[in-house]
Amino acid sequence: MMSRLYPTVLLCAYGFFSNLRPLEPFLTAFLLGPDKNLTETEVVNEIYPIWTYSYLLLLFPVFLATDYLCYKPVLVLQATSLVVTYVMLWKAQGTLAMQFLEFFFGLATASDVAYYSYIYSVVDPAQYQRMTGFCRSATLFGSAAGCLIGQLLLSVAKAELLHLVFITLASAAVAFVAPWFLPKPKRSLFFHKNPGLAEDDQRSSSSKSSSEKSEDAEVKVPLNTTNSAVSRSSEAGTHNGGLVGVLRILFEDFVQCYKCRPLLAWSLWWALATCGYFQVINYAQPLWETVRPSQDYEIYNGYVETLSTLFGALAALLAGCLPVSWSVWGELLLCVLSLLMAVCVFVMDMLKNIWVCYGSYVLFRTTYMLLITVATYQIAANLSMQRYALVFGVNTFVALLLQSLLTLVVVDSAGLGLNVFTQFLVYGVYFAVIAGIFLLAWAFKLASRRRSKQEVLRNGGTPPAAASPPLASI
Repeated sequence: MMSRLYPTVLLCAYGFFSNLRPLEPFLTAFLLGPDKNLTETEVVNEIYPIWTYSYLLLLFPVFLATDYLCYKPVLVLQATSLVVTYVMLWKAQGTLAMQFLEFFFGLATASDVAYYSYIYSVVDPAQYQRMTGFCRSATLFGSAAGCLIGQLLLSVAKAELLHLVFITLASAAVAFVAPWFLPKPKRSLFFHKNPGLAEDDQRSSSSKSSSEKSEDAEVKVPLNTTNSAVSRSSEAGTHNGGLVGVLRILFEDFVQCYKCRPLLAWSLWWALATCGYFQVINYAQPLWETVRPSQDYEIYNGYVETLSTLFGALAALLAGCLPVSWSVWGELLLCVLSLLMAVCVFVMDMLKNIWVCYGSYVLFRTTYMLLITVATYQIAANLSMQRYALVFGVNTFVALLLQSLLTLVVVDSAGLGLNVFTQFLVYGVYFAVIAGIFLLAWAFKLASRRRSKQEVLRNGGTPPAAASPPLASI
């Protein structure tokens, strides 16, 4: 128990302090204010897009480096990047310096894969769910606490925005200490696989009852090749395959996973919605700043970010309790709730009232957190740990690729360089298109089921009960 407690406490402390960022809800106001004296066009169209591009370019190399270096060095790199980011935010001036700052923050964001996967290398698989909950809760509480502290310091203590930079930097410095004391794992998912784990998985699989095996055959096909994936990953990582062997295994598993139609559907929503979600939260502050300039009025971004984070956490908890058959109604609910997200974005864009903007933003983030939690469960429930990391990594990469294209065309000064209101009009249309895609998917599924029942009846058989797709339903 102590062997699990020590790294878990350190990792949660690191997650809390690295996300305790009182300045974050007021970053746009700080960059536009007298301390940096940048223009809205420089901030929105030239500086912020660099984070998207750097995150995309660094995600896959950092993913491989995380596994090859066994997590700890990448966590140290992430902590260093955060310190560099906030030192530059304090000292550096000019557009070019802020673009370099966004690059370092992109490196820190890409390194999140090390934070969320480290714990899997030091605890037993039976503890994965609990430890994941601890780590994610630590980051959410850190983020909410940082936003609330920042707002209280501005509204009550009348602090300056530069003071929030100092506090954020101090929090990053505290977080910087924790990764150095984490034990370095001796195994990882791909490059340093422990063969004993594969044997444990095989023994666990062979000990299942016949009924469980038949259920697996129905529910987990074509994702039930866990043992072969484990053994092949082990072989690729411990023999002469090296990087080429790992890449070959990853590609084979990629093809195998995405042959599963329900997994493909949930992954498609994940990638499309995450792309739009990143754009909305990245450019919400410039929108608020335009609607209610911080130099003329008191702003309440910190309260809004705190509420949206806490409601998002509650929505994530609610997702596991909803009495919904996602296998039957999943596409329709994805359509309806994506349409709700589109309405939230349209409302923020068109009404130009700060309180309506705040409320719509909270509802938007809460809806996304609800659906992304369901998508995470639907995808992960029937995947081995190796494929869990692969599918989630691919989905995030596709989301970032789409986001980079959207940023280049809509936001970047090298593209259309649209103003923030026109941008949000585009994002609203984007979510409406997502809703339309899943409405068509639901209609296609209904038509397919109707045809299959008619064929069975014509052949003299008994129409089956609602067919279960490969992924489990809640």
